[in-house]
Parts: sequence; C-alpha cells; structure tokens
Amino acid sequence: MSYAQSISSLFAAASLVALAPSASAQSADPDAPNAQGDLSVTIYNNGQALVQDVRRLNFERGQSRIAFPDVSAQIRPETLSFAADGTTIVEQNFDFDLLTPSKLMEKAIGQTVTLIRTNPATGAETRERATVLSTSGGAVVKIGDRIEVLRDDGLPVRVIFDRVPPNLRARPTLSVTVDSSRGGTRPASIRYLTPGLGWSADYVALYDEAKNAIDMQGWVTLTNTTGTTFNNAQTLLVAGNPGSSGGRISRGYAPPPTREMRPGTESADREQVGDFYLYPIEGRTTIANAQTKQVSFMDVQGVAARKVYGRTVGWMTNDSQPVNALSQIAFSSSADGGLGDALPAGTVRFYQRDSSGTPQFIGENGIGHTPMGSELTLATGDAFDIFVKAEVEKRERITGTQWEQSSRYRVIEPDGSVTYIESERPKVFYRTTMRYTFTNAKSQPVDVELVQSGLNRGWWSTDYRVVSEDVSGEQINADRRKWTVPVAANGERTVRVTFETRY
Repeated sequence: MSYAQSISSLFAAASLVALAPSASAQSADPDAPNAQGDLSVTIYNNGQALVQDVRRLNFERGQSRIAFPDVSAQIRPETLSFAADGTTIVEQNFDFDLLTPSKLMEKAIGQTVTLIRTNPATGAETRERATVLSTSGGAVVKIGDRIEVLRDDGLPVRVIFDRVPPNLRARPTLSVTVDSSRGGTRPASIRYLTPGLGWSADYVALYDEAKNAIDMQGWVTLTNTTGTTFNNAQTLLVAGNPGSSGGRISRGYAPPPTREMRPGTESADREQVGDFYLYPIEGRTTIANAQTKQVSFMDVQGVAARKVYGRTVGWMTNDSQPVNALSQIAFSSSADGGLGDALPAGTVRFYQRDSSGTPQFIGENGIGHTPMGSELTLATGDAFDIFVKAEVEKRERITGTQWEQSSRYRVIEPDGSVTYIESERPKVFYRTTMRYTFTNAKSQPVDVELVQSGLNRGWWSTDYRVVSEDVSGEQINADRRKWTVPVAANGERTVRVTFETRY
C-alpha cells in the first residue's frame, strides 16, 4: 500500500473543526453544496474551455476579499477576467491545495493534534496529545518524551485537528481582493480558460444495402477531468481549435488514411464565430467531474449511400499474393440528398442488419472537420470476397525515338515563352505494363475502384504517358489515376495498363 493510501486509510475518519469564514468572505459560502452561479461553458475540440460564472455577491465598501469556491481545479489564473459594477480587482489568488487527509497531515507539521485509539477488545478509547514531526514516508509524531511512527496496522485510530489550515480548501477556490465604490449585493462575473474539458463527435450509421441508404445519428461526447462539476450550465460546443501562444496550434482529430473526402462548398445553417461552427446543447446540463456525457445533435434518415470496393497501389507494386479490397461506404453531407450539415471531427461507426433484422457492427472510420456538401468515402474494413493482385507484367527500356513516338503534346509556359535547358543528364525511358487481377467470390457482380498512385516523381518525371489501358481510366491528379472495373459474379478479371515513363 502506498504512503498516500496509508494516510488516507488511517485518517479517513478524522474529525475536523473548521474555522468560521471571515466577514469579508461571507459573500461566498464554501460550505454550501455548490457556490456556482449562472454558468455558461464553451468547450473547444482541443481540450480547452471557457467558463463564465455570474454570482450575486455582497460587497463591502472599500477593499475586501471575495472567495469563489467551485472553480475549475485546472483554472488558468492568468486568463481570469472579473467584472462587477463599481468594483475593481486589486489582487487574485488560486488555492489549489484541497482538503484531503494526507494534505491535512502535511500542513499540520509542527502543530499539535489529538490521537484517539480504540482498544479492539474492550472498545475503550484513549486520548493523547501529539506533535506532528514529519509526513515524509509516514507520519512521525512526538507523544510526551517518545517518538512514534503511525502505521496502517488495522488498529482503530482517529486524529482530531484543532483547526483547518487557512490555505487548505474543501473545493477549488479562487479568491480576489477587490476595491468597491459602494456596498451592497449585485452580480459579479468571472471568466476564465481551463483545460480538462473536451468534446468529440460520434456518429452511428445504420446502412441499408438494399435501399442504398443510411440512417445516421450524431452524438456529442463530453469529458470532464477538471476536478470540478459544472452544475446546470448553458453549454456551447465549438468545432475548432483556437490557437494559443502557449504552444503550437493543435490540429485536432487526425483521421486514419483509409478515407477519402472531397470538400464541399455549401454553407451550413449554423452560427459561426470567426471560422468556427457552434453546436449549442439544447437546455442546460450538468457536466460532472470524471464523467463522460453524450448528447444527441443529429438524427437523419434515408440518406443516399453506396458501397464501394477499392484499392490503391503504389508505383511498380508487385504483389506475391492477392490483397483484400477495402469495403467502403460513400455518402454526402450536402443539403440536397445528404446529411445537410457541417460535420465536426469524430468517429463514424457503421452497422448493418442481419437476416433476422438485428443491427451488427461492420466497421468504423474517422473524419476531420467536414464542410457541408462534401463527398465522403469511408473504409469499414477488408472485403472478405474481393481481392486485387497488382503485378509488374513487363518492364523494358525504350529509346528516345520510341519515347517521342508516344508524345501527344508539348508544354508551353503560361506566358507563351519556351523554357530551354542547356544541359541535362542522359535521358532513360521505360515502358511498364501493369497487370491487375480482380476476383469476386460474391454471387452478384461488383465494381472495384482501383487507384494507381506514385506516378508523379518530381518535375523531371511529369511527362509520363498511359499508352494503353483495357478499361478507360480517370486522371485524379498528377500522381494518381483511377479505373472502375466491373467484375462478374463468382468471376475473375484481368486488366492491363501500359505506362511510358522516365523512371
């Protein structure tokens, strides 16, 4: 058992005699169940939150000290803003040493306490006055002329403290010294930033393959590790990561590479602050410490979706064995036929009903912050029945004359000028034939999207050519070309593509 556990166990039943609050602190009762006022909490994706708390306080005229219990235990005091009519702040302190058995013993070093021991056989109690000498590695006390180490040996022992040290608080407490031009009760607000509050989006999508549609629910998952419960708070979520001078800007959720997203250009019907979308939580909610809470923010049925099988291969991939195609689900976040909203970063989990109608989990993938109108293709896992084998069927060097025979255009600079290169390393050209073998063990035909990547190797290699292909392809960009290949039910198909390149 650790020292902290030992001390906590030994003094769990300690009797405490607390001092009454001073007159200047009566405006906030630390013994109240909760001293928070009208709370508003704004939570960002990077684990940062803005807390705004408005309380009614009784101010004295002139200087006085005001205590604010129940602030975040992780408050960033340098971000505090205090406002009350006719009042200015002079000084602020944050008391983060909380009242625990171990802390109470540490603060009692040099002080006198009362030990109460109970005889387990007779139940008789004996009391002794003891001076706390040390708590390093165990509690060492002086009783009369002897020194004793208090151990967690199972014998009933209680400690009675004469007082609570003034810098120990039962709850995280912010105290400020203010100068008020008049006395009386009026609202006072504090505003501060704190880490420990975060949120992410989780999506549950039920895919209907027969109807080519999904039903999707969106959940906001709130987490609170601040050490403080925020009661009955108006909660606003911000999809974004505001930058901080305290460190580099967080880029938020980093989705895995098994997804594709074409950004949309539609404006979502949501309020924005700066470049961030706002997701308010309807009504007020309590965000308890050490708790995860989920709140629904999206419920859409019948969104058009389709299953897509696909594989991306690198340049000159030469598989020794066939590789599973990815099983993917494609859908849109557009207003017309899509989800109709901007999607905050999170995880999308897909389900599909079995023959008995029971939804079964079929995979998940992550998304980043996604504007409305985007097209998403998310991989859910490997396709059991669909394989693709990519091979270099033939590769040979060709002459410059042969290279020129496949030339279809000449590049002219945008301003019409011609760039001349005076010297260049000797040119070497290659003709490469790739063979892609598709197999389908399903009882229905499928389309497989094959992407060949790694075509663009630098400025000197951009003039590559596709001189023949069994299936007409689509050039996605300078580096990738895509073919949609129909494969018959319980069938096999081979597709060949020939490239001429300088690499």
